[in-house]
Amino acid sequence: MNLRRLLAISRKEVIQVLRDSRSLLIVLLMPLMLMTTLGYGVNLDTKHIKVFALDEEGSQASQDLLKRFQSSAYFDLVATVTDYRALGAALDDGRCQLALVIPYDFSARLNDGRPVNIQALVDGSDNNTAEIAIGYAQGVLAAYGAVVQAEYLRKSNAPSVNPVLSVETRTWFNEDLESKNFIVPGVAAIVMAVVGVLLTSLTVAREWERGTMEQLISTPVSSLEIIIGKLLPYFALGMFDTAACAAIAVWWFEVPFRGSLIALSAGSGIYLIAILGLGFWISVATKNQLAASQIGLVTAFLPSFLLSGFTFPIDQMPVGVQPFTYLIAARYYIVILKSVFLRGTGLSFLAGPMIALVIYATVMVLLAKRSFHKSLA
Repeated sequence: MNLRRLLAISRKEVIQVLRDSRSLLIVLLMPLMLMTTLGYGVNLDTKHIKVFALDEEGSQASQDLLKRFQSSAYFDLVATVTDYRALGAALDDGRCQLALVIPYDFSARLNDGRPVNIQALVDGSDNNTAEIAIGYAQGVLAAYGAVVQAEYLRKSNAPSVNPVLSVETRTWFNEDLESKNFIVPGVAAIVMAVVGVLLTSLTVAREWERGTMEQLISTPVSSLEIIIGKLLPYFALGMFDTAACAAIAVWWFEVPFRGSLIALSAGSGIYLIAILGLGFWISVATKNQLAASQIGLVTAFLPSFLLSGFTFPIDQMPVGVQPFTYLIAARYYIVILKSVFLRGTGLSFLAGPMIALVIYATVMVLLAKRSFHKSLA
């Protein structure tokens, strides 16, 4: 391999990128657009659930219960209605996601120590919000019930019974349970998949369409020098975009960075080689810029977004879909990103996903090289 010829190919590719305004827009604007769009748009934190209440008793006890919902960060008590029909209309119109019905004998049952049934009507059109609303409502009612029970035992002079087991929870790595802390780092994997595949999927196809590939292969440059020389500029651009995404995540979205820059750089470099190899393979196979860009979008962006664990947990996917996630390079890179950002994991603890990415990158590069050899034959 001749270094001079390699650098000449790279210089030629840099000139092509600088002349192509579309490529520059992808490199410069895509990271910012995806980081802001996904960072602000994808939010799994369910708060301020709208609540309507029907208080059939209107006592001090029932008002205390409603105030607990009102003071919770997860609920907004929008209104208190006077009849059941208005409550149903609020659910039908989408003005609330949760409707509470407090019975007329609420206080009497509490004072007698009898169980009280609070009816909760939930809008199930969004099952995720419905399940979360039910869980939060049960938590508020359980806390209120514990206070009422303690007060009843005190008034009746009954001996208090301490619970045999108690749970004290402490959340590690994402203490405030903010979804942005695990969504924003994963955006880097999506950005690199889009930028890497879209740019490299055009590189060889552009040469075939313009008729310059015949001139290129007539020179003493070897096929391996062409592949490496064409991918080097995109590797540098991809690492630049990775650094930009990491900077936006830390300083704009205030995502904690607890790990090692060396681990992040190593994982990003291996992942980028895999993505560039995939893009080059697509470019060689199609020899058409339009087809290459469309195939690149389908094979890189959508699987990385849907099947990598970025949006949906892999263990919650259908059993028939889970094996296909092993074919997505972003699956392993997202594990690295979340471990480096949130867990503070070093290189020694990331051996599994690193090895998987190395294997993936090796396969992609070998496929690209083999396809390129066949296209020149």
